[in-house]
Amino acid sequence: DLLLSNSCIPFLGSTEGLDFRTLLLDEERGRLLVGAKDHIFLLNLVDVNKNVKKIYWPAAKEKVELCKLAGKDGHTECANFIRVLQPYNRTHVYVCGTGAFHPLCGYIELG
Repeated sequence: DLLLSNSCIPFLGSTEGLDFRTLLLDEERGRLLVGAKDHIFLLNLVDVNKNVKKIYWPAAKEKVELCKLAGKDGHTECANFIRVLQPYNRTHVYVCGTGAFHPLCGYIELG
């Protein structure tokens, strides 16, 4: 219904089935951060398909292999699913992912 009424703009930046999990709205800068499987997207609120920035942040290969050896599915469970996007200060966001069952966190400079 939303598409038919032209009241939304679908995000076309990823057709890879990245399992979007978490969002952080930055109204001050007109941006939306989206956490997904192995990726963090920075989208423009006016047009989510314009100037899309993407950070590729996969789990370490050895952690993925350990995950598979533990009997987990390599495609649906052994990845770095971004779970936390939290403002840290005016210039950085704190980010955490599952890291193929070995959580890891870091900071992203929004510059």
